[in-house]
Amino acid sequence: MGKRHYAGRRCDFAKYIHERKMLTKVFQSGNSQAVRIPLGFRFQTDTVEIIKAENGDIILRPVRNKDRQFLALFDHFDDDFVAAFEDRDTAPPQERDTL
Repeated sequence: MGKRHYAGRRCDFAKYIHERKMLTKVFQSGNSQAVRIPLGFRFQTDTVEIIKAENGDIILRPVRNKDRQFLALFDHFDDDFVAAFEDRDTAPPQERDTL
């Protein structure tokens, strides 16, 4: 527990982190690894985002509705449009005069 003073009054505070843990098995599913998510940890969505943290932890979290709406904008692009952007990444750098 820590102590701080605000406007001349002492405030005691404590930070509590509630973390639920459970073990589950990793198994092979086709060419991918998979895990069974126990009932108490199930998502209320069919799409999750996978994040690999710098420390190596893998985090699964539901895709927020705002993210889904943004990603849905790309569903309307045809293959030629997408290919044009992919080709752009492999093009050699342009020659330019120095300033």
